[in-house]
Amino acid sequence: MLTRKQFELLRFINERLKDTGVPPSFDEMKDALDLRSKSGIHRLITALEERGFIRRLPNRARAIEVIKLPETAASGNARRGFTPSVIEGNLGKIRPSSGMESDGETPVAVPVMGRIAAGTPIEALQTRSHTISVPPDMLGSGEHYALEVRGDSMVDAGILDGDMALIQRNDSADTGDIVVALIDEEEATLKRFRRRGASIALEPANTAYEVRILPPNRVRIQGKLIGLYRRY
Repeated sequence: MLTRKQFELLRFINERLKDTGVPPSFDEMKDALDLRSKSGIHRLITALEERGFIRRLPNRARAIEVIKLPETAASGNARRGFTPSVIEGNLGKIRPSSGMESDGETPVAVPVMGRIAAGTPIEALQTRSHTISVPPDMLGSGEHYALEVRGDSMVDAGILDGDMALIQRNDSADTGDIVVALIDEEEATLKRFRRRGASIALEPANTAYEVRILPPNRVRIQGKLIGLYRRY
């Protein structure tokens, strides 16, 4: 699944190749997608290449080959109004225990809703792939979902590539919380949340990555990290 910007860029490159046989320049891509800098294009190109939609040809400037298109594009559906969300659907719920109803022994089926970036931002998937069974005492009250971690930007917080992050659904956060943050309604990432004056800082736990400072209207909190599942 592609984000809206990734899809728009892939379509733009494909149409230019069909019309002229030459891929657009990075400046043309930036202008076509109304981005402020070419660094955003670099990230989108890398994401498309990692997902197998394009290939950059070595030793040739501006050489990009479109390998495939999303099925929706091939069938003529342009996916207008696409807005990714990592928490749609019926989520795993647990109610506070009353008396001796459960004793915390019955596992809760928590839906795995896709992948989350702990590194270069990637899109979050919209549909559940499977469920995992989680002990109730790991969850507390409320609604929960799980996301597979991709990347190493949170390693110093003990969050590793391939971990399964257990998320409590929430649309707000306190400074210091590790959250699922949706940036510009496109990129989902797992980072530590802090307020810096009127701005929001999304902090990695790896000195190889930079802190992202963003205005509040560009960040939507989708949940808080409450635990991790890891297989050895």
